[in-house]
Amino acid sequence: MNLNIKPKSECKYDMVSLGEIMLRMDPGEGRIRTARSFRVWEGGGEYNVARALHKGFGMKTAAITAIADNEIGRLLMDLIEQGGVATDLIVKKETDGIGSKCRNGINFTERGFGIRGALSCSDRFNTAISQATLEDFDFDYIFGELGVRWFHTGGIYAALSEEAQKVVVEACKTAKKYGTIVSYDLNYRASLWDLAGGIDKCVEVNREIVKYADVVIGSEEDYTACLGYQIEGNEGGFKELNVEAYKKMLQQAAADFPNLKALVNMLHTVRTASVNDWKSLVLADGEIYMSKEYVGLEVMDRVGIGDSFAAGFIYGLLTEQTPEIAVNYGTAHGALAMTTPGDTSMASVEEVEAVMGDAGARVKR
Repeated sequence: MNLNIKPKSECKYDMVSLGEIMLRMDPGEGRIRTARSFRVWEGGGEYNVARALHKGFGMKTAAITAIADNEIGRLLMDLIEQGGVATDLIVKKETDGIGSKCRNGINFTERGFGIRGALSCSDRFNTAISQATLEDFDFDYIFGELGVRWFHTGGIYAALSEEAQKVVVEACKTAKKYGTIVSYDLNYRASLWDLAGGIDKCVEVNREIVKYADVVIGSEEDYTACLGYQIEGNEGGFKELNVEAYKKMLQQAAADFPNLKALVNMLHTVRTASVNDWKSLVLADGEIYMSKEYVGLEVMDRVGIGDSFAAGFIYGLLTEQTPEIAVNYGTAHGALAMTTPGDTSMASVEEVEAVMGDAGARVKR
């Protein structure tokens, strides 16, 4: 697969992301409703990919977002800086004492255990990035003067507001104009799209954005809800996966969007909150490539698994690996991300490659 990725020598950044970054309040092993203390993380569907690519894979990355300029915003900036993602492209928006101008999003998330599923409760109305407009960002400067090899954004940000949808489309168009590879994670969130116009609007917006992408990433639900496709003849479940059914769906999407070079389908079966099955497949060059299967994977925290997949997959392609190797980087990285707390990955490229090579979980001395 020839993506014609720009060389490092021509770009300041290997990758930049565009999306909302929220403050995650994590009650640890307890529950939100009974918590007396919370551990704080930063996280966001698009940002998590940039952080993992830098922290785990050694890439130079930056985040494009807007943050309300108050103490919570400064905490977010500090967390982002600790993660090593460049903050040069972050816009600070004026706010007031009650957040009526804009605010920073907060996401309360408990991990779940056994028969009790994970639970998320967001407080993100009127956030800075949802209010940001095209005038807040100079995409010609970012992609044309600074130079970016890979641009990543997603459907969570696109669901926040009509302004966000305009920003996503313009960012993708400008990235393409300057030869930057564009990836888009469909990342369907019913709670957001219900407020943003419903499922019909979701399909309309996502099909417009996908016109400007090179790589699309999603789960079965994402392809159905965001792009309107159906997968027929796949009643066998995870172990008896009907690969032909998925291949047919991805081939239809590839025909509808000839600009796409790779289409990824993540396959995630939640047996319990603590035990999941996990694998992925990619359609590239007209062929389906399936990753290694992780069956009965023990889970500490499943939040961010798709973002971790995206980071590993993008790393594989940025380092000129085959689609088959890239999808295994992504799937191994996603599996490792489920073994640590927080939205963002704590894995290294060496650990990812060890899992790809069946190193197992023995103590390393």
